[in-house]
Amino acid sequence: MAKSVDRTTCSRRLAICNTALLLACSTPARAQTAPPSTTFPPTAQLGNANLVLNGVGTRYRVVFKVYDMALYLPRKVGTTDEVLALPGPKRIDLAILREVTSTDLGLAMVKGMRANATKEQTSRHLMAMTRLIEIFSSRGKLVAGDRISVHFLPGKGSMFFVGDEQQGAPLGDAEFFSMVLKIWLGDSPADAALKDGLLGQQARYPA
Repeated sequence: MAKSVDRTTCSRRLAICNTALLLACSTPARAQTAPPSTTFPPTAQLGNANLVLNGVGTRYRVVFKVYDMALYLPRKVGTTDEVLALPGPKRIDLAILREVTSTDLGLAMVKGMRANATKEQTSRHLMAMTRLIEIFSSRGKLVAGDRISVHFLPGKGSMFFVGDEQQGAPLGDAEFFSMVLKIWLGDSPADAALKDGLLGQQARYPA
């Protein structure tokens, strides 16, 4: 009798665990069908260029929203290859939604760059990636409401901003900024649904 009770109890616990796991996995997908809570303007000025909003999305960590994000380009496109091939200025805007450690964000960005770059690209831009971590490490924490943006100007490089304050000198070249873009738009993106949103596509989820 005791063994039967034990088996029944174990089966119930397993069922509860499986249900909890399914909920944890499915909740972000349902949540991301809604538009980001942050309102991004339809256009942005960068240098002498007027950029248009290509797409928006939200970065999730399990079930928690980390930041909303917008991608601004010279014109709207729908694929990563088209984004990378576009000449001219480009801009990324992030609206922080929960407290994060700046150092962790910098490390996560570099990890995303490495995941979507060749060894040769990583080697060429190692100093710039190291500098990127140093820039964020000097900030301490970021809290809900903080804004981060990355501005790319051809011939000048990538400029990182917290609020309206530029963080250090411009980094890298066009290839370096393409590595930054691939954090979210590469073959191994930080968030697949966010990638779809930034490309102006409806987020797609597995059945």
